[in-house]
Amino acid sequence: MHILEPGTVLRKRYEILELVGQGGMGAVYKTNDLRLEGRVCAVKEIMPLLTVETATEEQLDQLAEQFRTEASVLARLDHPNLPKVSDYFSLGRKEYLVMDFVGGRDLQEMLQEARRKGEFLPEEQVLAWADQLLDAISYLQEQDPPVMHRDIKPSNIKMTPRGSIKLVDFGLVKILQPDETRTVTVVQGRGTVAYTPLEQYGGDTGFTDLRSDIYSLCATLYHLLGGEPPVDAKQRFLQPGCLTGLRELNPAVSPRAERAIFQGMAMHPNERPANAEEMRELLLGSAMPLNRILLQQQSLGLVQAVDVQAWNKIFRQNRVLVGVVFGLLALATLISIAP
Repeated sequence: MHILEPGTVLRKRYEILELVGQGGMGAVYKTNDLRLEGRVCAVKEIMPLLTVETATEEQLDQLAEQFRTEASVLARLDHPNLPKVSDYFSLGRKEYLVMDFVGGRDLQEMLQEARRKGEFLPEEQVLAWADQLLDAISYLQEQDPPVMHRDIKPSNIKMTPRGSIKLVDFGLVKILQPDETRTVTVVQGRGTVAYTPLEQYGGDTGFTDLRSDIYSLCATLYHLLGGEPPVDAKQRFLQPGCLTGLRELNPAVSPRAERAIFQGMAMHPNERPANAEEMRELLLGSAMPLNRILLQQQSLGLVQAVDVQAWNKIFRQNRVLVGVVFGLLALATLISIAP
């Protein structure tokens, strides 16, 4: 694969600063936007699945059109835990997505730092991240048609300097077509083995749906809490029972978190939660996340703009007290209506 040199300018606008990441499906570059002074963005170069030597001109045109359709869907997404896709284009037979550049460390780096110290990441912190990730995944699943990420893993989750979580790398996104039983994409990929459900091993020949992202999320949480990646799905299929219990790796993990994560990592999709909201209820409880409540009220003009992350932190730190208050209110209500 040819790597673009620093100083290369794409489309007379995006100047390559450095290579950020590289994989079998393409590369990601940090770039300078020459039209908007001071704006730094990420450009994902996506390698074609078919080459001129192996495909007809008609097939290549169909892939290019499919990419434009899916990229336009991604460009309409707007969520605080997802990078904004601002542009897309083709050069030759290569496709490019332009997104917000997300600074900060990824969760893989944070996990490695904790393990070097002989420590585990605190469950409270990991579940707070899970809350934000589930909100982002739920948003993707609510789109029409629904959107799948297909490569959720610690290294694709960034912690911004402000402390919020971003689920990055849209290079493997799939759009679920309502009139088909299979998902279809030109920006396809196989995911990363430890976090990939069995049904995704076949690429576009396998049946994947919303529950496939649930598996990847739970495999990610298993790694973050247990300190080591889970046994991959193919090995689990060949050797049932080989997945080590999460509390065996880290006794500090709560039984509830272990049960929820293992259910989300069930081998058969039918045994997993059907969507992100069902997963949230299993892992965190049925209450709507505070950030969604505040954002909804803000959109209705009921509250002024707030620092959602700060309120989330306050809520988590005082959830026992909040529970007591609600319990007392319920008791007072029962007393007041009692004959």
